[in-house]
Amino acid sequence: MEKFDKNSSNLELDFDDMFIKLVWSNSPSGLASFAMKYLFLDEVDKYPGASKKEADPISLAKERTKTFRNSKVYMTSTPTIRTNHIWKAKEGADAEKHYFIPCPHCGEFIELHFDNLKWPGKDKDLVDAYGEDAIKEKLGNFEPIDDSEGLSDADRAEFAFYVCQECGCVITDAQKQQAVKKGHWEIVRQTTRFVKKVCFWINTLYSPFVRFSEIAKEFMDSKADPEKLQNFVNSWLAEPWEDTKLKTSRDLVMERQTELAEFTVPDWAKLLTAGVDIQESSVYWTIRAWGDFLTSQNVAHGQAYNLLEIEKIMNLEYRKESGDVAIVNLCLIDSGYEADSVYDFCATNAEWAKPSKGSSNPMQSHFKLSTVNKDVSKAYGMDLVIIDGGKYKDMIASRMHRKNGSGSWMVYQGCDDEYAEQVTAEHKILVKNGNGKPRLEWVPKHSHADNHYLDCEVYAMAAADTLGVRMLHLQNMQEEPRGPKKEQYTPEEEWISQNEGWL
Repeated sequence: MEKFDKNSSNLELDFDDMFIKLVWSNSPSGLASFAMKYLFLDEVDKYPGASKKEADPISLAKERTKTFRNSKVYMTSTPTIRTNHIWKAKEGADAEKHYFIPCPHCGEFIELHFDNLKWPGKDKDLVDAYGEDAIKEKLGNFEPIDDSEGLSDADRAEFAFYVCQECGCVITDAQKQQAVKKGHWEIVRQTTRFVKKVCFWINTLYSPFVRFSEIAKEFMDSKADPEKLQNFVNSWLAEPWEDTKLKTSRDLVMERQTELAEFTVPDWAKLLTAGVDIQESSVYWTIRAWGDFLTSQNVAHGQAYNLLEIEKIMNLEYRKESGDVAIVNLCLIDSGYEADSVYDFCATNAEWAKPSKGSSNPMQSHFKLSTVNKDVSKAYGMDLVIIDGGKYKDMIASRMHRKNGSGSWMVYQGCDDEYAEQVTAEHKILVKNGNGKPRLEWVPKHSHADNHYLDCEVYAMAAADTLGVRMLHLQNMQEEPRGPKKEQYTPEEEWISQNEGWL
């Protein structure tokens, strides 16, 4: 190796038959300044995104390998979320390989999964962290291993062991150490005959430096804190993160179908509210019926060309099961796009429409009432509803998990796939803001996912909130009937009645 300056800021190493250059991912000029045959990209999920002037760092770096026909690109990273670089690369690989080890008892080659790591009271820990629906979906029917009452988390972790999924025998840490040495990589997924992109995936359960009890303890220490739990899922399990308690899907929406057809209002409904999301080329809308305890059902939804169509839709009469007529009590319209047009429209239709706007920061309350302060607008002085969309998305996701009935979020029979996909197009994950502090936010699951119907449902729920939907059940409470008032006699009255002739 030739001599080099230890204080060099170029981060370059020049060997007799090799040249190595180290570059920061946030330095576009460094990435685009030379050709390379072998490219190593480490922790790609932490790379910055594309800027207005440059493509993302990974694309810039890959461009520099075109000079060589037999170039190779290596990408490694701890995963963060499904839509980030490493998981997208994993799903886009031609072949995916996982590490399998021989069970010391039955000899079958198995893959180590967190599901098969057991300790006292584990199932309760999983429910606390992920939610019952998510655990049932992953594990099926589950029962606690044994009574963990009286044991601390640290004590329970010491009893952790692995159960072979083939024979049901217990694998200890020492046995794992020997089995890992005899393991091998196996293809678990292959999409093409001629494989050019290969993915290798492995988690912490295989590590010879980490005991099963340490993994159990780390999970129990993390389960109550979303930020710590995300780190456990990402760094220890090597899986993408999402808040599974609020996880939504198209299938979940379809499970919420009732027996009522589209445009039919349930008899239990006391309010109809609507939400409208305006896009450049069209307008999305939804109408939702509301009853006691925030019970709700989507009555209708669709896509219109303009606000004139929305006016006709919102002024229609909707029939209940009994035949009674119901009308839209309030519609909130997003004023984020073409605010002036929305303000004018709401001013003209003030008896049923109000403009709304999403808050850029989390609020203490779900909504607050402001006023339109444009003195040249027809809507000057009109209510403007400011909405914390994240809070309403939490409510929608939570109530979507409830079985149909009181307090559930439901849809009509025959609900379409597009609505179901859009209303579940986002998931709640940890996102770092400008000062580097992470916070849980709702973001699209995919970069091009449409979420217009979800926004409409947020506006419809906020509209119901402004009308006091949370207090609807109090209308059923009537004042208890009072019995006839008993006559009461004072001693003076009794004396007078007995001595009426005293005067």
